Amino acid sequence: MEHFSLWLDGLNLAGQGVLHLLFASRLTGKRLRAWHFPAYLSLLGVLWLASSRLALSGILSVGLGVPLLYAVSRFALGAPGPLSWLAAVLAFYISQLSFGILNAIEAALFPAFIGTPLLYGLLLAAQALFFLLCGLCYWAVGKLLPWEGDGQRPFPGLLLFPSLFFFAAELYILHTAYASLSPSPSPAEAGKQGTLLLLQSLGLAALFCTLYAYCHLCRGFQAQGTLQSLAQAVQAQRSYIAGAQARYEQTRAFRHDVKNHLSVLDGLLGGGKLEEGRAYLKKLEAASEALSFPYQTGNPVVDILLAEKLGLAREIPAEVSLLLPEPCAIDDFDLCVLFANALDNAIRACQSSGEPPFLRISGRRQGTFYMLAFENSCPAGPLPPAGTGLSNIRSVAEKYHGAVLTEQAEGRFSLNVLLDISLPPESISSQKH
Repeated sequence: MEHFSLWLDGLNLAGQGVLHLLFASRLTGKRLRAWHFPAYLSLLGVLWLASSRLALSGILSVGLGVPLLYAVSRFALGAPGPLSWLAAVLAFYISQLSFGILNAIEAALFPAFIGTPLLYGLLLAAQALFFLLCGLCYWAVGKLLPWEGDGQRPFPGLLLFPSLFFFAAELYILHTAYASLSPSPSPAEAGKQGTLLLLQSLGLAALFCTLYAYCHLCRGFQAQGTLQSLAQAVQAQRSYIAGAQARYEQTRAFRHDVKNHLSVLDGLLGGGKLEEGRAYLKKLEAASEALSFPYQTGNPVVDILLAEKLGLAREIPAEVSLLLPEPCAIDDFDLCVLFANALDNAIRACQSSGEPPFLRISGRRQGTFYMLAFENSCPAGPLPPAGTGLSNIRSVAEKYHGAVLTEQAEGRFSLNVLLDISLPPESISSQKH
């Protein structure tokens, strides 16, 4: 039995080490390498041998395991410090909690099989159930935490302190009420194990309730930040629309006064004042150029957006081949949201790219759909998580029954937005409500 116990302890240690690394990798979003497993298992083995030889308490040996897993997550995986601490504490808390649940069940059911060969099979089955319970808990924690989808790491410190409390309480329960198998357990001992099982189950429920509350708290913070960003975007877009309308009003006023300017010019030329006429003509040309847009798309909002955005980024060569349909079912406000966010993202990517920057904007109509294409240079490597800008673009595309497609390859990023332009704005607005 002694050799079997040593073998079972080794299996338990190896299985826990593998689960710890897998959980830490998933929680931190860092990729594991093959050498991480033998390195961490070797360190766990050294810690276990030292604890056995020095007769250290179980609390101390587990307490030393937490900073060990933190060090592996922080320095080997390269995860942030608070997230590494959270992964280490949760990994050991869940494993100790699972051990406590299985220990209470073993103490209640296994004594009747002591001294029989069946006990070995039951102990192996309990070990398998331990791994299964740990794995399910790790999977559930990974699914429940809010950064599973977007890769964000919102406020891990908020979850670290309650996790430390649960972990400390679990260690206290395990190492003050631990019981080995007894051939003839008393009714009092059976009641004690039942109480321990209830406490372990409540500890598991408390963990997931805390994670659920944390998830909703973080989503509330993120929603508040998103609303602030959207409010700023709305204000900026209203300014763009007002600027475009003012620009076109100035253009209309200039056109209204063209006859008067031509009369003045005719009088100067008729009176033989050629130099004065040339000077007056240059003034007219300057006034005309100031009112014109460098890009003519057929929509005043888009024209002024392109002029202002690309005028601020003169170092980026831009090619614009775009003519919006007229009439167009796309509201000016939605066009402003789409172009403002797409241009901001493209200019930011061009400015951070080490390659020669470029920006191309084109559009084409196919039946009742219109395809907008934005292509620009971008830094090599993985793209950052999708932010509010791309989310706003997707919202506009969904409003017009379209879709958004992004692609990155060889220092080039492309954004394609498909929009249905067959429906009038009134119909789209009524569908949204």
